[in-house]
Amino acid sequence: MKPVRRLVTVDDPNGRSRALADGPAPAVHTDPARPGYSSTLIWYTDRTPARIDTAPLHARYREIPPPGGSLCRVVCFPPEETNYRLPLLRTGTLDFCLVLEGEITLALDLEEVQLKAGDTVVLRGGRHSWRNRSGKPCVVAMSSHDAEG
Repeated sequence: MKPVRRLVTVDDPNGRSRALADGPAPAVHTDPARPGYSSTLIWYTDRTPARIDTAPLHARYREIPPPGGSLCRVVCFPPEETNYRLPLLRTGTLDFCLVLEGEITLALDLEEVQLKAGDTVVLRGGRHSWRNRSGKPCVVAMSSHDAEG
């Protein structure tokens, strides 16, 4: 997957907006067991409501948001081998997902749902896995928020 461009803005002390950073997002996670897989962290917060200030930019990779926080990432799912089996996992998060490119299957306990570019998903902590059987990479933007329930 090509690098994900991240533009971060902030208001200066006079209330004028400006770009604080513009370039490839620095925190990218790959998995040697899944060639072509990447997860690029765009941003995370450590609380809600989030602080809007000029604090240092987050560059350390995270898979899930910290307690009370949120994160945004872009994930590239490579086509999977036919014998590759992903177990269902349960998260303690509320996730908003947008398929940006390609096609992917969301596997749930009782069904599988086919998704394509432009489709959205609201995952409310349920057991699930992502299965890319399309033969081409699939890119999904995910906004994850700490949740309880």
